[in-house]
Amino acid sequence: MRFARALLQGREVTAAVAGDPGAEVLHALRGTTTVVDLAGGDHGAAREATDWALRSSDAVPVSSVRLLPPVQPPSVRDFVTFEEHVEGVVRSVDGAAGGGVAPEWYQAPTFYFTNPHGLVGAHDDVPVPPGCAAFDFELEVAVVVGAAGRDVDPARAARHVFGYTVLNDWSARDLQRREMKVNLGPAKGKDSATTLGPWIVTPDELEGFRDEEGFLALRLRASIDGEQVGHDLLSNAGWTFEEMIAYASRGTWVRPGDVLGSGTCGNGGCLAELWGRRGRQDPPPLRPGNVVRLDVEGIGSVENRVVAGSDLTDLPVVPRARARSRRRERNGGRAA
Repeated sequence: MRFARALLQGREVTAAVAGDPGAEVLHALRGTTTVVDLAGGDHGAAREATDWALRSSDAVPVSSVRLLPPVQPPSVRDFVTFEEHVEGVVRSVDGAAGGGVAPEWYQAPTFYFTNPHGLVGAHDDVPVPPGCAAFDFELEVAVVVGAAGRDVDPARAARHVFGYTVLNDWSARDLQRREMKVNLGPAKGKDSATTLGPWIVTPDELEGFRDEEGFLALRLRASIDGEQVGHDLLSNAGWTFEEMIAYASRGTWVRPGDVLGSGTCGNGGCLAELWGRRGRQDPPPLRPGNVVRLDVEGIGSVENRVVAGSDLTDLPVVPRARARSRRRERNGGRAA
């Protein structure tokens, strides 16, 4: 099964997706049913919703609608699970001579929280973030959580998978480099836009790609203006999605609709990895007019055009930190 969100005749709808690649059609689900509703139910509920839509809703060509992010998630966690990506980006973002992967990377599937309000659809334009001169894409796959869980056993985490979608973690590398020197982040370097789409594919459609170690061996491809810049296999990740769900749920809850990104694949899954390996910005940072396309076997493609964003000179000035004393007492009602 596949599920999408779209603007259809001026209203947002959640729909079942049918048809062959390149000729997909949407069938609106009943009433106000959402992906989060379906994710929180059982597999039978999603199947019943799909069967009703295919029987009762008109077929609308995907090419005639604007695809929205297929889910409105309560939270978005983005992991970093590809060793090859880390090797290259450490050199690029941190400027570390020789790069290298921190030993801690091998101990747990590390993630950060990104902005659920910055999601964009599969074909939406993506503005360059204010003040950014090193804009980048990141080719990922995301899992959408189904059943809620806390302290999930990795051996049983498959029960908490609703489906998979393509994720592009757009990144302002120069902003990211600055803020991570404070040993926090990434934050503003990442929160301007995240593409999700084109739809969510349920696990049963991808089981044929699963290898003997439990990884989904999906082919991944990234191109800019029609020229391929990266390709990899999803199975080169260091952890499975089930292990990511289990780790995310340690001491807390994962909820229906939560999105967990795989992290960026290797072998050119982003520009920063290539910059780090080559010692120069080759290919150059993304500029307005560039079109970035990400293809994931078995799921689909997203294609976004980069456009000009807000100019810093047109935005309110954020002051620098003020020099402050370190006095600890007040004198006569004023700081002493």
